[in-house]
Amino acid sequence: MTVEGLFDIPGSGGPPPGTGSLSANTHSSAPLAVRMRPRTLDELVGQSQLRASGSPLRQLIEGDRSMSLLLWGPPGTGKTTIASIVSQQTQRRFVEVSAVAAGVKEVRAAIDSARAELARGGQETVLFVDEVHRFTKAQQDALLPGVENRWVTLVAATTENPFFSVISPLLSRSLLLRLESLTDDDVSAVVDHALADERGLAGDYTLDDDARAHLVRLAGGDARRVLTYLEAAAGAAAETHIDLATAETAVDQAAVRYDRQGDQHYDVISAFIKSIRGSDADAALHYLARMMEAGEDPRFIARRLVISASEDIGLADPTALTTAVAAAQAVQLIGMPEARLNLAQATIALAVAPKSNAVTMAIDAASADVRAGRIGQVPPHLRDAHYAGAQKIGHGKTYVYPHDEPFGVAEQQYAPEVVEDATYYRPTALGAEAAVKERWERIRRLVRGR
Repeated sequence: MTVEGLFDIPGSGGPPPGTGSLSANTHSSAPLAVRMRPRTLDELVGQSQLRASGSPLRQLIEGDRSMSLLLWGPPGTGKTTIASIVSQQTQRRFVEVSAVAAGVKEVRAAIDSARAELARGGQETVLFVDEVHRFTKAQQDALLPGVENRWVTLVAATTENPFFSVISPLLSRSLLLRLESLTDDDVSAVVDHALADERGLAGDYTLDDDARAHLVRLAGGDARRVLTYLEAAAGAAAETHIDLATAETAVDQAAVRYDRQGDQHYDVISAFIKSIRGSDADAALHYLARMMEAGEDPRFIARRLVISASEDIGLADPTALTTAVAAAQAVQLIGMPEARLNLAQATIALAVAPKSNAVTMAIDAASADVRAGRIGQVPPHLRDAHYAGAQKIGHGKTYVYPHDEPFGVAEQQYAPEVVEDATYYRPTALGAEAAVKERWERIRRLVRGR
């Protein structure tokens, strides 16, 4: 059926702005991403948790039940597609309202039209609201009558946490489904399907592996984006072959030679850490940018920063570890691409910080003694003395409580006799560790009575 004039009301010149239907965009001149939109759940790439047998979404579609959905996930993961599948597989009209362009008036008009259609004995309506988090509270309130009375099957999509951006009444009346980012394999499968399918490029083009890897990397887990890039590359191809040069030209971005499973992965991260250790912030930022542009896992980069903070800086700048951990937490909390700023800040902070490997040398030396068998018995006065009879066998009997001593330091033996004279931690005089060095030397003399 046609949906033209769907929102026409007496005295109006056509549908209100900000509304439309995906069913009208399947013609041959439509963008590749629109033509290749999956028609069934089985065609949907990724989101296995939503497509599984017996899942709420499958029950909703195959059972043809009326239930509103709230889809939460990154761009290009299938939110609009799921709404379209609900419409097609349940034989409902599909009406789309964009929160960017529509207001309360358009929302109410869409719901009134759906209600009138039901009153005439017509089809039920799937009302898809894209970017629902952009709606004000009043606009979201306008959706409630249609949802409560089931005049529409609402499918609302958001890229932001709905617990903060969607009003509670709407949230409580909807089934919340969380979509995960697509993997590179998922995106590559989308490309393969588009190359072969009659709705797509119909086997008319071949795509080199390095060109495919370039398009997949640039897509960043976004199926819609990779199809847009593929269409541009096909349009730029001189014949029916898409090579890397064509792909680079089509998307106006050079390919980054980087293998996340091979030598480049290890070589670049090695150069990154060594640049931080060598205090060259510019070089470190270059390697950071290379990894991020190549789609390296930001959590991997963050973990290496946390290690570097203790391995190469330590107590020369005690804030380095705090900075690195904060960047790692920001990666988890915010995600890319915004978290690139947090990673860059941590990289610069660690690069310009004073350096000391004293922490690394200390634990390595202690571990070497332990591995060599220099372990020994825990001195009796340090052993646990809390259980009955412990002191009768000498546990804790001569222990000196440091807080009762001048300066809070007690002269007594702490290490086993076999390593009593060992010196593991040798602080440098660099940065804040200079003050640590002076204090540690005084404390060590007090503890060991020298």
